[in-house]
Amino acid sequence: MGRIIAIDLGTKRTGIAVTDPLQILANPLETIETSTLLDFLKSYLAKEEVETIVLGMPTRLDGSANEMTPRVMDLKGKLEKQFPTQKIELIDERFTSKIAMQSMIAMGSKKKDRKEKSGNLDKVSAAIILQSYLERK
Repeated sequence: MGRIIAIDLGTKRTGIAVTDPLQILANPLETIETSTLLDFLKSYLAKEEVETIVLGMPTRLDGSANEMTPRVMDLKGKLEKQFPTQKIELIDERFTSKIAMQSMIAMGSKKKDRKEKSGNLDKVSAAIILQSYLERK
């Protein structure tokens, strides 16, 4: 059984989360520059067995597309082409950033840590997307 990786795509930074090999726990992995995403995934998938890649699908409250939706769909197409053996799935990501922020506050993260440029919020958001996917699965 391979891991499941989740991606919270951003215009500048992208959060990444991954499960354990048994696909039980979702853990924040890293926040990377969006421009390096495909290279990061190539490297990661060369080292780790990944069964599924989950993309957070951004939409408005009414379910309609927003400005990030076409970027995610474009990325989905690239991933399907680049990694044909992995399943690529979309999952609603509405409110994940807000939930991630509330989770970080509840865990006692200082304001400085939550706003840190390294993107703690992005990788926690990816973990929430992944956990949501695991619960639906």
